[in-house]
Amino acid sequence: MKLMFVGPPGAGKGTQAMRVAEKYDIPHISTGDMLRAEMKKGSELGLQAKKYIDAGDLVPDDVIIAMVAARIAEADAQKGFLLDGFPRTAAQAEELDKITELDRVINIFVPDNKLVHRMTGRRTCSNCNAAYHVSMLSDIKTCPKCGGAMYVRDDDEEDIVRQRIKVYKENTEPLIQYYTKKGLLRDVVGSGGIDTITQTIVSVLEEKNDSTEV
Repeated sequence: MKLMFVGPPGAGKGTQAMRVAEKYDIPHISTGDMLRAEMKKGSELGLQAKKYIDAGDLVPDDVIIAMVAARIAEADAQKGFLLDGFPRTAAQAEELDKITELDRVINIFVPDNKLVHRMTGRRTCSNCNAAYHVSMLSDIKTCPKCGGAMYVRDDDEEDIVRQRIKVYKENTEPLIQYYTKKGLLRDVVGSGGIDTITQTIVSVLEEKNDSTEV
């Protein structure tokens, strides 16, 4: 099963992708996580990507495409995978088609005002990388999981959040039309309980149609 999740930043793609990947025993391939790991290591790729991410812009296609191609060629991805955060543009989707074919694309939709609320209220642990919303925390400075210091990621600052949403609308929403035309896209509303959203996604993935067998 070869899947891809699309949706604006803060839509909950990462959470749902991890759940769905675990259910179907396929690797969750998050370009965001891969890039953050490189930035944390201070590698050449990480430093190159950081200047774009911190400004709320997209990392150049050639960097992302090469990284994804190498990842899906690994042994654990041969029976399937779930892409989270790639492709983000129609041009990237066309390049991905040259590498592999997807079985289903899930579009997670959330209104802009809810996205801003979610992301500006997000806090990340500097020790274990666990993420929480301030509404979940009694102490916004300390991680309830490991006691590490909580911080606001640079890309969760409000001005950057709004820029990320703007960039998404300008560059990424054409993917919806691209995959709709291919008959692969299914819409899922990303509001409500996490379990309910997961159940909806699973139901959609297990649908059968004439053009796609998942």
